[in-house]
Amino acid sequence: MSQRDRDRLVALKKAAKGLITQRAAAAELELTERHVRRLLRKLKSHGDAAVLHGLRGRESNRKLSEALRTEVIRILSQDVYSGFGPTLASEYLASKHQLHVGRETLRQWMQTAGLWQGRHLRHSSVHLWRPRRSCRGELVQWDTSDHDWLEGRGPRLYLIQMIDDATSQITARFVLSDSTEENMRLLWQYLESLGRPIAFYTDKASHFQTAQKRRRDDPGVDKDPVDMPPTQIGRALQELGIVWIAAHSPQAKGRVERSFSTAQDRLVKGLRVAGATTLEQANHYLQKEFIPWWNQHLSVRPANATDAHRSLGPSHDLPASLSHVEARQITNDYTIRYAGKIYQIARADLRPGMRSASVRVEKRLDGTIAVRLHDRYLSVALREPAVKPTQAPKHKPATKRSYVPSAAMRRSMDGIARSSGKKTWQVAAIDRTRTPDHFD
Repeated sequence: MSQRDRDRLVALKKAAKGLITQRAAAAELELTERHVRRLLRKLKSHGDAAVLHGLRGRESNRKLSEALRTEVIRILSQDVYSGFGPTLASEYLASKHQLHVGRETLRQWMQTAGLWQGRHLRHSSVHLWRPRRSCRGELVQWDTSDHDWLEGRGPRLYLIQMIDDATSQITARFVLSDSTEENMRLLWQYLESLGRPIAFYTDKASHFQTAQKRRRDDPGVDKDPVDMPPTQIGRALQELGIVWIAAHSPQAKGRVERSFSTAQDRLVKGLRVAGATTLEQANHYLQKEFIPWWNQHLSVRPANATDAHRSLGPSHDLPASLSHVEARQITNDYTIRYAGKIYQIARADLRPGMRSASVRVEKRLDGTIAVRLHDRYLSVALREPAVKPTQAPKHKPATKRSYVPSAAMRRSMDGIARSSGKKTWQVAAIDRTRTPDHFD
């Protein structure tokens, strides 16, 4: 009997002895007078046990059977459900096996069977979170998670994700590389489905910010920042009228970071149960199962029902903006050189003053090339480079053979060398001041 039951029993006994009225006993016990009279009759027939519930000590009529418990433990012991928590396991038991077990009951079963270990809550420092933006589409956080999403069953994938700050609704897709092109594809998907948000909130990755070049011995302390040209995504956001905000730390964009923590638990296990092994299968599960579940259960209602997304207007050309853009110069023969290839401008688009003019070359996401001069697109065609005529190999001149005198010539020369005459030292010793101009 608890202390609460003892207090109730004291009040009932005082009412039974007439020390207090039934109305006073009802006010003290916070019950109705009718229920107090019922307890007094029970006190007279059952004694002090009148304050105890009749089902105390008996098993509940809603207690689940032992056969169900055995079947649930057998299912959760499979390798595919390794690491599942009680909440996630309860959802999968209901959706995949039609077994409905409450998460708290399942928590006790899993702890008893050694499939789950409870965590002790620890005191942490109080951190005041930044309040959410009030309107949907006012701020969207954008980031990429590098994780072993398929647990070694397939290629390594990257998850690019956008999450609305006001509602926590997400837009995401798996890619094979965290490149500018793949980020632009997700941006295209977001803009077509929801419209243009006010601002995107990202980190300072090379997709979004051009790194400032500095010498190793010149760190740039106490210097004004240099205005660097925007990246391809930065240029696209400027053309679409969307503000880009850089986060100075991972904690600053904590909403998208925490969403990755949830995805790295639930999404990984969902892909495992679905048996996904390829990029296509992973994206199919992501779009058909995980994102609808997230937006239904984890999204919140914004403080302001106004949608801050803006629709795309006639001036917003997504294929042109979401492309790789570079500037080129028209040569004297009305060609443009880009990526090692030569493109010839169509004769119908030629105009005076086009030579040496700067044009905008757009490499679209579908691989095509578009060339724009001011506000007009030019028709271009890939031109094969001129093939140089092959020249016949030049013959090397015959090398001159050294002259080898014949045997007779060698004998005559040998005779000349051996002829009698003055020696060299004798000729050098002659005093020509006392001799005639010629020798005898």
